[in-house]
Amino acid sequence: MDWSFSLAPQLPLWLIGLAAVPALVLALYGLFNRTRGAWLRLAGWAFLFAALMNPSLLQEERENLKSVVAVVVDQSGSQLLDERPGQTDAIRKRLLASLSQLDTFEIREIAAGEQITRSSDVSTALFRALQSGIRDVPEDRLAGAVMITDGQVHDIPEIAAELGLNAPVHAFITGSKDEKDRRIVVTKAPRYGVVGESFELTYEVRQQGMPNSAVAVSVYMDGELVTVEEVLPGESYSFIGDIPHGGKNIIELRAEVHPEEISTANNRAFTVLNGIRENLRVLLVSGEPHAGERTWRNLLKSDASVDLVHFTILRPPEKQDGTPISQLSLIAFPTRELFVEKIDEFDLIIFDRYSRRGVLPVLYFDNIARYVRDGGAVLVAAGPEFGKPGSIAETPLNTVLPAQPDGLISEIPFKPMLTDTGNRHPVTRGIDNGRGEEPDWSRWFRTIGTDRLTGDVVMSGAEESPLLVLQRFDEGRVALLLSDHAWLWARGFEGGGPHVQLLRRMAHWLMKEPELEEERLSAYQDGEQLIIRRQTLGGLPPDAEIIAPDGTSTLLAFEEAGAGIFVAELDEPQMGLYQIRNEDLSTLVHSGPPNPREFANVVSTPELLSPALEALGGNTLRVARDAGDMPRIIPVRSGAAAFGNGWVGLNNTGATKLTGINRISLFAGFLGLALLLFALAVMWTREGR
Repeated sequence: MDWSFSLAPQLPLWLIGLAAVPALVLALYGLFNRTRGAWLRLAGWAFLFAALMNPSLLQEERENLKSVVAVVVDQSGSQLLDERPGQTDAIRKRLLASLSQLDTFEIREIAAGEQITRSSDVSTALFRALQSGIRDVPEDRLAGAVMITDGQVHDIPEIAAELGLNAPVHAFITGSKDEKDRRIVVTKAPRYGVVGESFELTYEVRQQGMPNSAVAVSVYMDGELVTVEEVLPGESYSFIGDIPHGGKNIIELRAEVHPEEISTANNRAFTVLNGIRENLRVLLVSGEPHAGERTWRNLLKSDASVDLVHFTILRPPEKQDGTPISQLSLIAFPTRELFVEKIDEFDLIIFDRYSRRGVLPVLYFDNIARYVRDGGAVLVAAGPEFGKPGSIAETPLNTVLPAQPDGLISEIPFKPMLTDTGNRHPVTRGIDNGRGEEPDWSRWFRTIGTDRLTGDVVMSGAEESPLLVLQRFDEGRVALLLSDHAWLWARGFEGGGPHVQLLRRMAHWLMKEPELEEERLSAYQDGEQLIIRRQTLGGLPPDAEIIAPDGTSTLLAFEEAGAGIFVAELDEPQMGLYQIRNEDLSTLVHSGPPNPREFANVVSTPELLSPALEALGGNTLRVARDAGDMPRIIPVRSGAAAFGNGWVGLNNTGATKLTGINRISLFAGFLGLALLLFALAVMWTREGR
């Protein structure tokens, strides 16, 4: 029960002060002049103004409150290793039982699981969980905290005072001193590289509690074993390889497993290397000037990833007008250099309305056909000359053409339409409004007739004749566009059409862009789901085989998500590398961060927590697997030592809660009136003598 003094003025303070000033002046004047009764007059005024201030004595009634103890239980991934789950549970039960026997403490249990950091890494954040769990606890009620953890904590503050905790924090460490572990760490790895060029990756094997003997390290790229190297723990090694393809290249390193390791999760390390292509080299050969000649040039020049070499044959050899060669400003067509010596340096060769006019010898076309079968790409944008004598279809190039001309040329106006195959093919699928019966793009006016069709017709022309035909030949690809009126779309005739979409996709399909493959299996993580995407020209594919990081295999059915696109979803995937197979296709995808800190180092240790907890007045100590040696819990006064031999202390804060207040007014009722009247009577009596 506490006592205090309080004032509750009967009038506003400014009014009391205004009245007190002249009274004080008169009283002081009387004292200065030694006027008879001056002291009594001063006392009378003092009693009067004291009554106006209404002084009171306050009696507070308080209830004792229990001090709050936070018990933080580490439930991160490393706490699931070995026998730690059972040990953690045993320590927790004994600790709660000990605290329950002490009436001075209120227990607040906090579960601290894995948390995702800004870098998308998985870590153990016990201090963050502690601060969140006691956010509503007043500082004067916090007795302290006890953490049950393996000691591998990733949010330990550099300065303990930054936590704002004025109470001891202790840690009971799970695990044992003799734990063994081996891990592999990628110390340096590039994020990007040029396809076909070499890259260097630096790694190191680290281990605890094991002899320093050679360890076998296996290197995998996209799931395929590349090499096995013998390395010594603690030393840095490099792996040098070539980037095989564009997009994501998953590089995995696996360290040899020791039979006594506490965990093998950190024996594997991953890194993702994004392969980028150098500028694609394109050779564009225009057979003669025509209205749509610059359409191809402008399109390819607008693509920053393309290096274009463009030749237009303005003066064929048969044209002799008597002009001296020295007066011509034309550049001679370097046929041998382009089609013999450097042909394999080009990713794509485009023949735009080209006809045989004695510029390229027949032998060169045989070399172009060889270039296609070895992995090159050719696009033929055909005009009327394709169906006439002198067509390139009459050269050895015809062995790699997906259709042959029949000599007929149609001048019937038509709107290009997607075929059933075109609706599913990635080159033409989803082109603006192209799947309707009457697409809102302009007409074309010429189609070159063909027969002996062998490729995939993705667009049709007049009277459903083939317009765009695509085909693979061994390692290479060929596209045949059977009209020279694509430029009408580019010029905006009748509203134009999606020429950029169509022509650019066609060129990139020829240059083997992975996203434009007809048969493709890919996967990516979207939040808590793993999305498997199958791209095909066929129907519903069979179930995908999903091989999880722990080696278990499951089948997952696809659902149609659009023309030629099928999707399967895996909920709550494990953390690690997944291998996905479907028919003869396979892909890899990593779930979660490549090398999470949670499993980088899993050997239990008190050394990481000790400096911070000692600064907070707490202690760090190991506890046996059965918790039989757990220290006693003792209430201590705030500021006193909080641990000793076989015991740890938690503050007995002595916090209370106010339940009521009793007010005793000193100048209220008859007592106040009697004191005031007495003072005035004495003053008047003295003044009357």
